[in-house]
Amino acid sequence: MKDQNLDLFDPRTAVMDPEFSPTSTREPDFAFAFNDSNFSDRVLRIEIIGDSLDGDGDSDSHGCHSLADWARNRKRRREDFKKENDMCHSFAALDITACPEEQIISCNQIDSEDADNENQDESVVAMIEEPNSGDEAANSDDSTWNCDSPRVIKVKTLHISSPILAAKSPFFYKLFSNGMKESEQRQVTLRINASEEAALMELLNFMYSNTLTTSTAPALLDVLMAADKFEVASCMRYCSRLLRNLPMTPESALLYLELPSSVLMAEAVQPLTDTAKQFLAARYKDITKFQEEVMKLPLAGIEAILSSDDLQVASEDAVYDFVLKWTRAHYPQIDERRDILSSRLGHCIRFPFMSCRKLRKVLTCNDFEHEFSSKLVLEALFFKAEAPHRQRTQAAEESASSSRRFVERAYKYRPVKVVEFELPRHQCIVYLDLKRDECANLFPSGRVYSQAFHLGGQGFFLSAHCNMDQQSSFHCFGLFLGMQEKGSVSFAVDYEFAARTKPAEEYVSKYKGNYTFTGGKAVGYRNLFAIPWTSFMAEDSLYFINGVLHLRAELTIRH
Repeated sequence: MKDQNLDLFDPRTAVMDPEFSPTSTREPDFAFAFNDSNFSDRVLRIEIIGDSLDGDGDSDSHGCHSLADWARNRKRRREDFKKENDMCHSFAALDITACPEEQIISCNQIDSEDADNENQDESVVAMIEEPNSGDEAANSDDSTWNCDSPRVIKVKTLHISSPILAAKSPFFYKLFSNGMKESEQRQVTLRINASEEAALMELLNFMYSNTLTTSTAPALLDVLMAADKFEVASCMRYCSRLLRNLPMTPESALLYLELPSSVLMAEAVQPLTDTAKQFLAARYKDITKFQEEVMKLPLAGIEAILSSDDLQVASEDAVYDFVLKWTRAHYPQIDERRDILSSRLGHCIRFPFMSCRKLRKVLTCNDFEHEFSSKLVLEALFFKAEAPHRQRTQAAEESASSSRRFVERAYKYRPVKVVEFELPRHQCIVYLDLKRDECANLFPSGRVYSQAFHLGGQGFFLSAHCNMDQQSSFHCFGLFLGMQEKGSVSFAVDYEFAARTKPAEEYVSKYKGNYTFTGGKAVGYRNLFAIPWTSFMAEDSLYFINGVLHLRAELTIRH
């Protein structure tokens, strides 16, 4: 909440929890007192002004039949508000009229230092109409309209109970208890935009009855915006829950993630934004399948997708390449692109799981600020150099925070660790770890590939298989070494496969061989451990250590 000193309004100590049902007996129902002078101590006078310089002042909130309409209308109102601000450099902030009995408040002015500029085009609305008489009429001469005196098109009044409103809203609590003379006045005037009238009506009714009469997404969003402006956290939670229960679409999910920052930062709205992020992450988890559609998504949608652990990509190198492609398309100016990468999207790339070859390219990539990229690459290399148990500790610590850079995704190609030697011979040692459930998913005929690694300028990969033994009598675990490049290139390699084995948990050689590769060919052993699949996967298997199969391949170029 905006006033952290008021425990009454702290959502963590409030009576109502995020899944609160408005019918709960824990929240009193004061609907009977709504706009009833017998149970009210003040009068709320609502002045409704037109939404734009050239508009007729009619509320357009009822014309929003879809979320797309709502988003377009909101964008138009923001643009109109900006035009008005350009023409009128200042509205009256807190206008106390000559009448000692009345206080006039523009709903954008209370705690204006806390206001979100993006949300200032939206005010709020009122209730029971006054008779069209005297200075209450809305037919004043347009020629007298000016920036300091926006044209009032309608006036409504409502009998209110200050304790009920103050208990629900820090906005009204401060309004009624600021210690100034105005806080003792009986009549308070709010000035709002016509487009917010229905939303304010619903909000004020909710503060008495803990329920809403509207159920459509556009109307609920209007109420949510009003609840944020008047700091009614319980109504924000209620709107958030109703919106979560409506069918989610890519359009609605993106709209929820692009609400004004003051709304997005509210704890009451977090379940809604979390649901929107989960929806987008699940829908677009295979970004290669929806690449054209994903390329058109805005920044908030891209962040939601790339933050997912379940993203189906070949490797983190592919995530890096996609981020560069998207930012170059949406931010052609290099300074703007660098800012987005360093402040937003760069943190969605899990650099510790990128290949060393790609990390070298990061250091020379002009799209990143050099200091930022150097820090990330150094951090990634330190992580790669850590022992596996230290890596798991870092990942566990990271998973408890908002950042996920040390958490491994479900890559299509499994990450490997590579140690390269140039002398006395070109040689590399490759480490591949597979979890027990990854191996179990291979049965009966699956295979999983490692990320590519390089030796002597050639690309290689490992592939683990569940296949039949050479006599086709039972299933078993096989391991193969392949070369990526196709063509006439031939490459002679000595290779050796090993695996950590209990009880010593040291690497034990399982197969040695040599092969002259041509592009696209692979070599290996169909039954690496010389046992059936059932024995390999058994609980007492010698090869799973803390649920992980540790494999090693040693490659040496033959001369």
